[in-house]
Amino acid sequence: MTLAYDIAGTGPTLLLLHSSVCDRRMWDPQWEPLADAGFRVVRCDFRGFGDSPVGERPYSDAGDVLDLLDHLGVQQTAVVGASYGGRIALQAAAHRPERFTDLLLLCPGMPGHVPGPELQSFGAREDALLAAGDIDGAVELNVGMWFGPEAGEQAVAQLRMMQRLAFEVQAAAAEDFCEAGPDVDLAHVTARCLAVSGAHDVADFRAIPARLPEHIAGARHLELPWAGHLPSLERPGEVTRLITDFLREED
Repeated sequence: MTLAYDIAGTGPTLLLLHSSVCDRRMWDPQWEPLADAGFRVVRCDFRGFGDSPVGERPYSDAGDVLDLLDHLGVQQTAVVGASYGGRIALQAAAHRPERFTDLLLLCPGMPGHVPGPELQSFGAREDALLAAGDIDGAVELNVGMWFGPEAGEQAVAQLRMMQRLAFEVQAAAAEDFCEAGPDVDLAHVTARCLAVSGAHDVADFRAIPARLPEHIAGARHLELPWAGHLPSLERPGEVTRLITDFLREED
């Protein structure tokens, strides 16, 4: 299947990959500004999120992203990936490095990362709420977990909407066939890489971006002192400028 997607603008392709608590609508604040800045912007929903149904057979999200690029005739692209979207960007860029020119990773996950105690505790609480059918409780748990102090009412409302839809779509599926995808060696990544962390994020997602320069040649780490886990929703304009400034840098 082809993932649900949107395209806007003309110029070099820029692919936006969403967090696992959101869907492609998380990029609404960046969507028009990035297209106006001279990029052909593509955003998609992973399977089980937004308008993409849950898979009917084993698949990988990284494979779906590469299939989408093939479908669109995109030979090379820059990527902005948030959280889980950052992890998928890393998997795809390690597997097919020639397809990716630039990676800007916002509080990314990392292939092979073992969750620390805080994430494990959160996952157990979320699983218990969902098993009890308490979607409202699971949504509020996520709202409280992922935002820093800069998040406004609009960002909170948007996250509630996206997270609720994901829970409902995934709960309606008879079985989730998603697989993690192939093992990857991040040393194969050749794209320029900026890994961003938020000072108010959980420990795992502060540590992963700080460690990525150890795995990817030339990668840089930047900490945002005001940010939680979803900086593109917390300070949309500042993150849009961060993206455009990074993509316009000279190598």
